[in-house]
Amino acid sequence: MSTSTLKTLKAILSERIMLLDGAMGTMIQRYTLEEADFRGDRFQQHTSPLKGDNDLLAITRPDIIQAIHEEYFSVGSDFATTNSFNATTIAQADYAMEAHVYDINYHAAQCARRAADKWTAKTRNQPRFVIGALGPTNRTASLSPDVNDPGKRLVTFDELRGAYLQAANALLEGGADILMIETVFDTLNAKAGLYAMAEVREKWGNVPVMVSGTITDASGRTLSGQTVEAFWISMMHGDLLSVGLNCALGANEMLAYIKRLDQISTSFVSAHPNAGLPNEFGEYDESPEQMASQIEWFVKGGHINILGGCCGTTPDHIAALKALADNYAPRTIRHCT
Repeated sequence: MSTSTLKTLKAILSERIMLLDGAMGTMIQRYTLEEADFRGDRFQQHTSPLKGDNDLLAITRPDIIQAIHEEYFSVGSDFATTNSFNATTIAQADYAMEAHVYDINYHAAQCARRAADKWTAKTRNQPRFVIGALGPTNRTASLSPDVNDPGKRLVTFDELRGAYLQAANALLEGGADILMIETVFDTLNAKAGLYAMAEVREKWGNVPVMVSGTITDASGRTLSGQTVEAFWISMMHGDLLSVGLNCALGANEMLAYIKRLDQISTSFVSAHPNAGLPNEFGEYDESPEQMASQIEWFVKGGHINILGGCCGTTPDHIAALKALADNYAPRTIRHCT
């Protein structure tokens, strides 16, 4: 299955720019959800508050999660990214939900799988794919949380590897076609993820793997201090379908770094920026039209293969990006010389 999927993806990516979906959290916020929605029937007796654990909704409100995936497919998205950004034992510890991580990932993939199959049946000339999302966790393997103790760490490499491995297996069991280690702010975390991906491939075959980092500010570096070039060199051994950037920046601020990735990457290149930068209330005001006008420089310059949206983006944003991307050829993949 994986070899066939990879071959299909590479064929499509050589012909046109493919579209990721937009923000899951932004869409969930449109629903008025209370503690009861997160608990459902299954977690009535759970001792910790669960409101805000959006990943859990794949189990307790799968109707909402599938509907959001379908909204993105309806405007032309090629990929559904699973609602599993925080679905690792490390991140779910905040809700005392570590024991349920496998089920959360499995059901997140199932929600996306049902939506993808439904829309593939509607548009046979545009197959839809499921990306199993593997977030960065809420801990860093490279940096100390205590300025007075530089050697202190809250997580080990092996703990990260195990967390990624468990989540990835569950996502694939649930029907994911691709795995994406995303919003990478600490490359050592992502290294643990790639180590887990090698183990995943021993079981599942040549699963397509995407990696997407995040540049945290105008320094042009990840939180752990790497430039775009260093980030790519650290990741390039992972036999990646694509490498890219997401989150933290709007399209205007991200463009320079995507151009640099374009120059050095021998994988396909992805970009899913925020809908601008957040305002003083932490909200995103950039309209679909404004975002598309900035993204035009990405596609006009032939810098990307995969395009989508991160924080603040909606189906309207993805529709505008789809209309734009359809007018331009994809980036030509580079080869080592």
